[in-house]
Amino acid sequence: MLRPGVVRQTHMRTHSHSATTSTTRPKTRGRLPVPNLRHTLDRYLASLEPFLREDECNGGMKYSSAFALRQKWADEFEFGIGKTLQERLLALDKVSPYNWLDDNFWINKPTSNGAHHYCEDPLIPRSALSGETNNNRAGTTFWQLRRAAWLIHRILQFKDNVIETEGSQTTTAGSWLLENTSKIFNIARIPETLCDTLSAPPNLSSRSARSVLVTIHDWCYSVVVYHPPSSNNPNKPGELLSPGEIEARLRAVVIDVESRLSNGEKALPVGVLSSDERDRWAKNLQHLLSISPMNRRSHQAVLHSVMGVALEHTTYTIPPQPPTSSGPGHRHIRTPAQSSLDSHLHTIRGTAQNVSNRFYDKTFTLIVDPSTRAGASGEHSPVDALVPSIVAEYGIVQGVDVDSFHTRAPEPNDVDGLGWDRLDWVADDKIRKECRMATDRANAIIEDSDDSVLWFEKFGTDWIKAIGGYKLSPDAFIQMALQLAWYRTRGEFTATYETVLTRMFKHGRTETVRTLSHESRLWVLKMLDPTSTNQERFDLLREAISSHTRRTRECMTGKGFDRHLLGLRLLLRPLSGESADLFGDDLFDRSAQWKLSTSGLSAGLLFKGTGFGAMYEDGYGINYLAAPNMVKFGIESKFSSSLTSTQKFKEAVAASMEEMQALCAVIVEQDSRLVLTSHL
Repeated sequence: MLRPGVVRQTHMRTHSHSATTSTTRPKTRGRLPVPNLRHTLDRYLASLEPFLREDECNGGMKYSSAFALRQKWADEFEFGIGKTLQERLLALDKVSPYNWLDDNFWINKPTSNGAHHYCEDPLIPRSALSGETNNNRAGTTFWQLRRAAWLIHRILQFKDNVIETEGSQTTTAGSWLLENTSKIFNIARIPETLCDTLSAPPNLSSRSARSVLVTIHDWCYSVVVYHPPSSNNPNKPGELLSPGEIEARLRAVVIDVESRLSNGEKALPVGVLSSDERDRWAKNLQHLLSISPMNRRSHQAVLHSVMGVALEHTTYTIPPQPPTSSGPGHRHIRTPAQSSLDSHLHTIRGTAQNVSNRFYDKTFTLIVDPSTRAGASGEHSPVDALVPSIVAEYGIVQGVDVDSFHTRAPEPNDVDGLGWDRLDWVADDKIRKECRMATDRANAIIEDSDDSVLWFEKFGTDWIKAIGGYKLSPDAFIQMALQLAWYRTRGEFTATYETVLTRMFKHGRTETVRTLSHESRLWVLKMLDPTSTNQERFDLLREAISSHTRRTRECMTGKGFDRHLLGLRLLLRPLSGESADLFGDDLFDRSAQWKLSTSGLSAGLLFKGTGFGAMYEDGYGINYLAAPNMVKFGIESKFSSSLTSTQKFKEAVAASMEEMQALCAVIVEQDSRLVLTSHL
């Protein structure tokens, strides 16, 4: 969550991942289509209606005239430059291995890091949750290391199990999971000026590719978690170490850290450089690598490591008072339970205490603190958020099995030696200064991050689906609640982004469904109209939900339009004099300024919450977990904006959900009376 919003538009070149070569061509999944140009333009024009209607209400151009102008630009585009761009896109698709979007444009986007916050392990003694034990070493605790070892083993066990099914997956979901799971591991984002890349796949039998990157007190270690390969399969890692063996190696690293601390050593916080703006990090990385061959070896080990593991040495607790930069509108109402939730959230997203104790370029980093609170942060480029959440759920669904730790650590051998290595860095004055400045910038982002978790426990998906037999979509219902909450707190509408997966296609990623629509606008306005009836409000709610559900289905099946317009726009050649009034329109940009950026993930029964940052300084980033009997909202905004307040928005979301429940209850009761009357 340290880079929550637009940092830099980058085009990323990606290396083909050898570990997934034979698993990314499932026979049951089709190729992502290039949408029909006319259909894209029609859907785009329809999405502009709520903006144009609002402009007219606020004294702007009449809707009919404004829409006619956009219709004219769309028609000109279709038969002019748009036709040429569509032909280019079709030609590009023909030479793309998987599809036109993922192979060419997908990572032409900002970097971002999301977070998952895991529930406590019920098998860990309650006394361990304080983060204090008798054998405290370097700030770590016995159960912290034990849970970390257990989660490492479970997560990598899932990876190995999925890869072992290669060739046997015939379902869309199965092949999608196989294709994407392997993209989480042994990979990282590499900063380059103007053009980031993903690291090339390592030889999976190499020592670094059989290791996890462990960070503690800002020091980096490479800890081997796989046995050496067998002579029969020299190009694959060997057997995964047992939880007890992994734990023993983590404890050995902690002892080494304790020794370094007692000697007065202090780590170079290289990890914090990866939290910085990408061009700055690219320049600093190049300088760092030029100083010493040791830095190149350490960075290569970071890239090739299976995953990151951040062991925190402090248990973070939210201060009793909010940051001094917050005004009255930002003050949070925190019960002890809420403080515990938000403290856990902040630990995973990053605090001033641990901001440099991880590499943000790694796709998956497990984080465990002394009180055994755990979670993960991840760089979003290689895979979408659902993938690491599935991997994590497997890791945490089974609590620590103490019996599995009885296996003794293997004797050191010539291949792996101690089973761990220091990844040290050589620095000069420039790098030391850059680390200090990067820390200041990262801490400024953290201090400005107004984020919290809302557990709405009055109802969940079961109740929504059971409303009077109307078959309302729970996701669309929640999206309407967010629309109502936004309008109630801002007095205006805004472009709203919701993620929709296109996983039914080979290398499918996501599409955008625009929640703000003609139907959702009419419903919100009717909810605030004191003269409207409950039946009118409910009818419009059903229409808004139906519209959202239909457009979601279109996006899932390759009939969305935002990604298509992105591809067309990126193929425009302005240096050759090419232009399009359609793209130059102020409304084209305004209709895609996602001040309300949202994404639903899963039921999240094993998560305390999830979260990502707002894309705009005066907006919100919202991730929600819709379970049968509750909905968990992770909400982030900026203290520096006088227009936002996470606390107020939490209250508005809860109020909207309750009001919608009351409305539906009235209609259901009314329907029941009508049925009863008809039988009498």
